[in-house]
Amino acid sequence: MADTNKSDAPDIGDIQKTLEKQIADLRKEITKINKSISQRSAEMLDDASEQASDFYDTAASRASRTARQLRSRAQSVSEVARENPGATTAVLGVIGLLGFLAGIAVGQSMNDTSRRWY
Repeated sequence: MADTNKSDAPDIGDIQKTLEKQIADLRKEITKINKSISQRSAEMLDDASEQASDFYDTAASRASRTARQLRSRAQSVSEVARENPGATTAVLGVIGLLGFLAGIAVGQSMNDTSRRWY
């Protein structure tokens, strides 16, 4: 009863070889997966780089057009100011006065304690 037939029991050497083969197969699969991930990462990086380049080109083009428009409008305003120095002085004075009054109003609204001018 205690006798076990040696042919029925698996050989340890066979088990070890089977496990080593499975480990080698798993390593090959991991290597394939790593290569696939690496390729996908490279593709995504290329796509992102291309999109960034396109965005930069678009932004540079728009900035250039905007700068040209601003230059032309500033030139127009400069010409009008040269032709009408009195009106320019009056407009700038009014804008300065409005800014000063707005500053006082903001300062008073930010102040918690009420002050009175004596």
